[in-house]
Amino acid sequence: MKQPVVDYRKLRLSNLNTPEFSHLKLLAGWVVYFVLYVLTENLIPAESCTPVHCALDDWIPFQEIFIIPYFCWYILIAGSLLYFLLYHIQQFKNLQTYLIITQLTGMAIYILFPSRQDLRPEVFPRDNALTDLIRLLYSLDTNTGVCPSMHVAFSLGIASTWLREKSAAWWFKLIIVLFAATVCVSVAFVKQHSVLDIAAALPVCGLAEWFVFWRKKGDGKHG
Repeated sequence: MKQPVVDYRKLRLSNLNTPEFSHLKLLAGWVVYFVLYVLTENLIPAESCTPVHCALDDWIPFQEIFIIPYFCWYILIAGSLLYFLLYHIQQFKNLQTYLIITQLTGMAIYILFPSRQDLRPEVFPRDNALTDLIRLLYSLDTNTGVCPSMHVAFSLGIASTWLREKSAAWWFKLIIVLFAATVCVSVAFVKQHSVLDIAAALPVCGLAEWFVFWRKKGDGKHG
């Protein structure tokens, strides 16, 4: 069985700043993200948000089956971070830094350019367990703060990091890429995002990609 590269059983608050455990401080980025998420969701009224819509949105049918990859996205994030946390610390730093950049950039855009989507169906064409999940999603997540899509940004960051993971087999990387792509399109099929939200995530990822993987390319720190 593969052994973790760090023995986290030795972790104490007193040694959090040591080289062995200091990378864990990057997880604080999630605290900042969730605080900003709650604030933007509750303090920016929908009336002050600009609707995001394009003609392609009207051509994409509502398909509740896509709620499965949409929700499995959370497993993809947690599983990827946990794997790198245990077995490749530098890749953990890369991925978590990538996510922090997309989170902060996305939140800055939500504040400076409040957005919303009005794509959710008033009545579902079918009534089943999957549409029940979508009802739950709609009740938990408002239709504001949508452009760019964090589902897309995080998925592309995870795929990019895994493609650079030398210990991963080619077929596993292919699965990750295909799953990430499915998540990216799922946001449109469950009517949680406009196609424009997907497109807007690309330059945000480009910024994170440059900062994490290309800014210091060749220094041997981003393996």
